[in-house]
Amino acid sequence: MARPTIIGIAGGSASGKTSISQLLKDTYDDYKSVIILRQDDYYKDQTHLPFAERLKTNYDHPFAFDNDLLIEQLEMLIRGETIEKPTYDFVNHTRSSVIEVVNPAEVIVLEGLFVLHDENIREKLDMKIFVDTDADVRFIRRLKRDVKERGRTLENVCDMYLNTVRVMHNAFVEPSKRYADLIIPEGSHNRVAMDLLKTKIYSIIANNMNVD
Repeated sequence: MARPTIIGIAGGSASGKTSISQLLKDTYDDYKSVIILRQDDYYKDQTHLPFAERLKTNYDHPFAFDNDLLIEQLEMLIRGETIEKPTYDFVNHTRSSVIEVVNPAEVIVLEGLFVLHDENIREKLDMKIFVDTDADVRFIRRLKRDVKERGRTLENVCDMYLNTVRVMHNAFVEPSKRYADLIIPEGSHNRVAMDLLKTKIYSIIANNMNVD
């Protein structure tokens, strides 16, 4: 199999990375095999820590992620090898016992907070995208998601946002925007940007096929 086309999508928490990733998968799955890798699945394992200690972890800092494993498995997929991808339990704040078997694909969409922050990840990307969504919109989305899907309380989400999420976004996520090939305001709701993105990715895929 030829080298896959790898698209990296970064942006703040609840900026719309997942929506764009799914849109791209739906777009290219008709004629290409497409997989989505989420950096969130590569949070470090914390089963050795009591629950109270897990709550103290700064999940919005790059050190919270096992990027070594992410890069290792990304390289395996590039070589055409199947991986056993970890998943994360956001309720218990540790790696889940569930392992997902992921087969190699012609298009890999990699999305996460720090996809553009890490140089070792950036150098493997054919296209680098940053989703630029207003902070108030991101906060409201995160609040709804974390309360509904991750068992958080309103107070917990607000405290985490003020004490870590906002601070880490300004320190690490926002500066990584300078590495982006394309900045998309408002995520998948920006129809013009999405149409341009699809066209550009078609050309990247075609070029990769010709080179290989």
